Amino acid sequence: MKDPPRAIASARLVLRLPTLADFDESAAMYSDAGVVRHIGGRPFTREESWARLMRHVGHWHLMGYGFWVVRERIGGRFVGEVGFAEFRRDIEPRLEGTPEIGWVLSPDAHGRGYATEAASAGLGWFDRHAGKRRTVCMIEPENAASLRVAAKCGYSAFARTTYRNSSVMLLERLPHTKERS
Repeated sequence: MKDPPRAIASARLVLRLPTLADFDESAAMYSDAGVVRHIGGRPFTREESWARLMRHVGHWHLMGYGFWVVRERIGGRFVGEVGFAEFRRDIEPRLEGTPEIGWVLSPDAHGRGYATEAASAGLGWFDRHAGKRRTVCMIEPENAASLRVAAKCGYSAFARTTYRNSSVMLLERLPHTKERS
């Protein structure tokens, strides 16, 4: 894969590589109980958020893809994070070797279509730079908003399983899948 993109722009958003300057806003987002209720269930400490930032930056270096920070094009307000990762989760069925897409948005960005817009922009970049290939995501069945985003981005369920004592759905987007508007 080529060098990481400096930025990707959509109609309302800019996705760019994470920097140290993003840490406080990211840590605040991950410390919000409402934001994390479907991703681990408890607010992250600053230490855990720091480790997440390091993992995001490291993904770009090692894998050639990773997570972007998402900001509004006008004004630059922090919206959240979206991207791809190789988590090597201890889960069945195995996902190793298949990039996982994920998205997390700040509470004030919920309900505006930003997750779909950012994920679609990320998928467009991924398809162009990594080649159209299968990607997956993992979503708790109660997370209706994320399931809607996944469906709009062309993901469909292929398994239900347990991850860290929580029931999850595994969804996939096959290379020939088109996103829905």
